Amino acid sequence: MKIAILSDIHDNLWTLDVALASLDDCDEMICCGDLCSPFVIDELGTGFRRPIHIVFGNNDADLFRITSKLQKYSNIRLYGELCEGTFDGKRFAVNHFDYIARPIAQSGRYDVICFGHNHEFEIMRYGSTLALNPGSILGAKFSKGRQDTDPTFLVYDTAADEAKGYRVDLAAGRSIAMG
Repeated sequence: MKIAILSDIHDNLWTLDVALASLDDCDEMICCGDLCSPFVIDELGTGFRRPIHIVFGNNDADLFRITSKLQKYSNIRLYGELCEGTFDGKRFAVNHFDYIARPIAQSGRYDVICFGHNHEFEIMRYGSTLALNPGSILGAKFSKGRQDTDPTFLVYDTAADEAKGYRVDLAAGRSIAMG
């Protein structure tokens, strides 16, 4: 099973559309929060017709309208701040915040933990737990000494237990596998 992992869209529909066009071979999607506006649900729901699992981030302000949009999309499920589930036999946890996800990863309770928030692409192991931060679809950091970065996302292959990163190249209109 292949699972697309995205985070921190922040209303960037242009980059999201390019990323979604690259996910035809993915079976499910995990979104680690910060959609920001309700219209992002429409883009996700029409751009990826298979199951989508979303946790809220700190910039998902209009929760009423985001949640109301779900009536149109039976393939999207919202979990609040934590999603726990099993995908192809792998125990997953999903949370938006890196500083919450890392201790969860260190607990060893899950095979995979997915998170975002800091907009920094990361693939890391904590013991037997694979910690995955897809970076941001927005393609910007908000930390001190802000620096724009490439929009990125991940695809996790459950059979191989491997994650592969992708960079969205807006000028080329496609996603490119990272080293």
